[in-house]
Amino acid sequence: MSGNEGLAQMDIHTYLAAASVDMAGLADYLDHLDAAARMRAVRSLRRPEQAKLYEAAAGVRPINLSHFVPVGTPPLREVVHYGRNSLATLHDFEKRFCLPETGADEIWGYNEHAIRGLIGPGYFVARQTSPYEVTIDYAKLPSTKPPHWPAIMPNSARLGRFVYYGTRDVMRAVSEHVTIGRDTRAGQPLDIWFALCRAGD
Repeated sequence: MSGNEGLAQMDIHTYLAAASVDMAGLADYLDHLDAAARMRAVRSLRRPEQAKLYEAAAGVRPINLSHFVPVGTPPLREVVHYGRNSLATLHDFEKRFCLPETGADEIWGYNEHAIRGLIGPGYFVARQTSPYEVTIDYAKLPSTKPPHWPAIMPNSARLGRFVYYGTRDVMRAVSEHVTIGRDTRAGQPLDIWFALCRAGD
């Protein structure tokens, strides 16, 4: 059986059903999918699979801010990541990132989803916090934004105080386009996970 035939017989759920996740194999599988199929695979992940993937990704693949906004992207140009969370409802969302106008060691972003009007855009600042983790910090807000993004507001506003306020997301790399994250609040991990898939090939 050729390598391509083997990949064709696998799917993301097969990798995560194994007792020990083959992270290198999973990354190779995801990297060989086209952009639409990769996004569908990520958005098919169930809560237990996300939790398992987050643990399996610890210390495996280095990550930096260019995973979220590739090198060469102009400042304030949007890069979309399609997301799937482990909540009971409203699973699908997007995180949209951009580079600051100046060369700071951070990137900016917000959350796009069906109920943004109720809970707000959830603006954040992301920084690399270890060779294997990037932290998305909702306690910090961008100083500006791309013109078409919604107005920047504190995460204590609206119902966002129950969702974003005091929260940090810890992100780990899975493949070239895919990351897995877990929410924390006041330094304590929450039982909320989510996967992201960067748009494009």
